[in-house]
Amino acid sequence: MSSQADRLSGTGVGRFAPSTTGLAHPGTLLAALLGWLDARAASARYLLRLEDLDPERCRPAWAEQMVRDLAWLGLDFDETVVQSAHRGAHEAALDRLAADGHLYPCACSRADLRARGTPTPDGGVRYLGTCRGRPLPAAGWRASQEPLRARLPSGWLGLADEAGRDLSQDPERVFGDPIVRRRDGAIAYQLGTPVDDAAAGVTRVVRGHDLAASTATQVRLQELLGLPRPAYRHHFLLLEERGAKLAKLHGSVDVEQLRAGLDAPALVGFLAQLAGLRPKAEPTTPTELLDDFRWSRVAVRDVVVRWDGKQLHGRAAHD
Repeated sequence: MSSQADRLSGTGVGRFAPSTTGLAHPGTLLAALLGWLDARAASARYLLRLEDLDPERCRPAWAEQMVRDLAWLGLDFDETVVQSAHRGAHEAALDRLAADGHLYPCACSRADLRARGTPTPDGGVRYLGTCRGRPLPAAGWRASQEPLRARLPSGWLGLADEAGRDLSQDPERVFGDPIVRRRDGAIAYQLGTPVDDAAAGVTRVVRGHDLAASTATQVRLQELLGLPRPAYRHHFLLLEERGAKLAKLHGSVDVEQLRAGLDAPALVGFLAQLAGLRPKAEPTTPTELLDDFRWSRVAVRDVVVRWDGKQLHGRAAHD
């Protein structure tokens, strides 16, 4: 059985929040499984939030397929919500940012950002604050046809996740002010995530470490909006091998290909082996992994995964 300390670490409400921009891949399923184990080991609630704020890339059919694939894997959720249904809460957050003087329109193009900005830890470009002094239209932020940014306070933010990962930074200095509403009117990820977490009472965020660098920005927005801060834990990633560079495993093999070659227990067993929860890739179920689930057993290093058309193969990534 898990230790009492490990079980208490998952008390509260967890969530899995995949974007609905395509079919699930092994990394999607790994994140869902680890989040489910974290919540269920503590008898906590576990929510599925289908993130569909991007009108250009998200499709209802992919959201529906995501629900089916997670159920096929053996994962259950206490509630399923669609992120776009929270538009009222998102606009209320923009109202508060505007009322407190933290919202402004940005006229910079992507070409401007690439030409003037500096690299950020997530591979993007830092916004230099070119439009920071611009006011909102007299009629309010809804009258603006430009992207809207949140004016973050400067200053060091000391932050670490439960795994001991140092997330400390000055997010304004590292990334610049984040876009919170896009030019097309869509709510941006950096705003939607903390607002939706707070609305659902989320106390635990378990996600891949590719999102760790954005945590400080989201915490700053939580502070500006008076929202509670959940506990964070960032886990290892599944990677694919493309020459000398490792990239996140996305698009190389999707869940339809996996389901054609593997049944659910076989895939769960493989994911459990990659995570360090089982010594061999033997068929199992999420429920069977619960009794001895502990984060101290979960792998830390990223894993390179290869699909040969019939089964998955994995090896530890080089540092």
